[in-house]
Amino acid sequence: MIIMYECVAGILHTIFFHRTLTLVRPKDVDCDLFEITYVQCGLAELEKEVDEKINQFIAWAEKHPNRKSQVCLSFFDEKNKHPGWFSSKTERVYWEQWFINLHVTSPKGQGKSRGSKAPANTKGQALEETSSRRDALSLLIQEVLFQIINYANEKKDHIPPISDRIFNHEILVPSSSDSV
Repeated sequence: MIIMYECVAGILHTIFFHRTLTLVRPKDVDCDLFEITYVQCGLAELEKEVDEKINQFIAWAEKHPNRKSQVCLSFFDEKNKHPGWFSSKTERVYWEQWFINLHVTSPKGQGKSRGSKAPANTKGQALEETSSRRDALSLLIQEVLFQIINYANEKKDHIPPISDRIFNHEILVPSSSDSV
């Protein structure tokens, strides 16, 4: 599940870094499994929030193996609704949403008996296949991070005026009741 964690963390932190227009302390993060470095905002509260949401997603994915799913990062403004007789509520006006589509798969052979004695050649092939998949995933993540950076740099007209705090946001992950 560390692969899933690193993939989602890299994507979310890259989006936040390129959409956080306040003063931050950039922090380079080297992925343990991939030859990829991404930048975090260096905001402890944000790092904790992202970590919690990713762990929620991983818990969901463990209960729903081999499923497609989505993580959504939304940025919004809060506007006061016209007050009624008994309410003065605010409404969220979303100005940007990032949908991260994920297909979480279990490694081949998972769930089979652990005591089986496979020939050394089969084990070597499995390691080579795992390495090949990891390399392909690394390239895919690099491509996604570059797409995020390009989009964030090109599309700025819809962003509200800069304030002295991080933009309002929410990270939605599937809940335990979602079966997708």
